[in-house]
Amino acid sequence: MGVDYYKILQVDRSVKDDDLKKAYRKLAMKWHPDKNPNNKKEAEAKFKQISEAYDVLSDPQKRAVYDQYGEEGLNGQVPPPDAGGFPGSSDGGPTTFRFNPRSADDIFSEIFGYSSPFGGMGDMGGRVGASGFPMGGMFSEDIFAQLRSGAGEGSVEEILTIEIKPGWKKGTKITFPEKGNEQRGVIPADLVFVIDEKPHSVFKRDGNDLVVTQKISLVEALTGYTAQLTTLDGRNLTIPINSVVSPTYEEVVKGEGMPIPKEPSKKGNLRIKFNIKFPSRLTSEQKSGIKRLLTSP
Repeated sequence: MGVDYYKILQVDRSVKDDDLKKAYRKLAMKWHPDKNPNNKKEAEAKFKQISEAYDVLSDPQKRAVYDQYGEEGLNGQVPPPDAGGFPGSSDGGPTTFRFNPRSADDIFSEIFGYSSPFGGMGDMGGRVGASGFPMGGMFSEDIFAQLRSGAGEGSVEEILTIEIKPGWKKGTKITFPEKGNEQRGVIPADLVFVIDEKPHSVFKRDGNDLVVTQKISLVEALTGYTAQLTTLDGRNLTIPINSVVSPTYEEVVKGEGMPIPKEPSKKGNLRIKFNIKFPSRLTSEQKSGIKRLLTSP
């Protein structure tokens, strides 16, 4: 059969179109001449071979001829399998079916959207988005890495400012329309930032409320307690708690929670929970005293 295009692309003979493209992308990125300045001659030969193999196997007619007759069939030396003669033959006799390969650069540009991702960015015209590499499902991890490091001259940097509004919750999305990375002939994608929250050492967030847990003794739980807190904006709060504090009790302080984004003048609540420390043991005298005090007359 001469040249084995399947072997060149490292695929089996039943390969489907998607896997064929994946194989081409991987090898074309590896052997692109611009990526191999130290062995450019070898790379150019391999790059051309890879492109030719993809050109044949990605075209159903060329692939059918190649599968039955090999390289000779592509060069018009034998008739194709389906017509009894070459395309264009009126009597079924051997006229000409000749494989005219496309240029390697044209194939690369068709698959990737530009001709050279290394060096000067080729057909991209120097237009690279905010993070320095193009986006889109067609790009492999390889191409991202190369474009990030190879943007060099011609890349366009833009500083985007995000104003974090008080009260924004985890998962809030900020979208900059069409500020994603550019690709020739395709509208730039939106650039989307998603807010995450760092854990705080004192407060936990529950919707628009802030929750804090204070450790108190059983005596304080039964007889009264004053909570001292520093708010997120640095104010000191003194909150007297006169209720009997049970393990499930919460003291609610209105308006001391997180700002509500849609109504910045309003806030959620501060909810104080309690971790009550019980004594590890009591003397007989203490037990009697507590029993006497707590037993209703």
